[in-house]
Amino acid sequence: MKNLKTEKRLRRKSKIKNRIRGTKEMPRLTVYRSNKHIYAQLIDDSIGKTIVAASDAKVKKRSATEKAISVGADIAKAALAKKVKKVRFDRNGYKYHGRVKALADAARGEGLSF
Repeated sequence: MKNLKTEKRLRRKSKIKNRIRGTKEMPRLTVYRSNKHIYAQLIDDSIGKTIVAASDAKVKKRSATEKAISVGADIAKAALAKKVKKVRFDRNGYKYHGRVKALADAARGEGLSF
């Protein structure tokens, strides 16, 4: 049996994914966080492809929040390079708090709107 916390997150994730669909003009910005790292990617759900991805695997920052801020800035810069300015934010079942919020705020600060 899985962890109860994980089961609840997966249930929230499926509800969110049914409501949020990414397109080429407005892809879905999805966030995944593990205990050590945080990942973000822009997904075009109409063709099922990842447009841009970023992670903190090579970032040498001290705190997890600082890593999330740098990933948010990186994903925004890469998205703007691909001429994507608007996205739909998919928090992937996580609370909009801490690292997830820091990533979203950094992406907004670099010019993405959602």
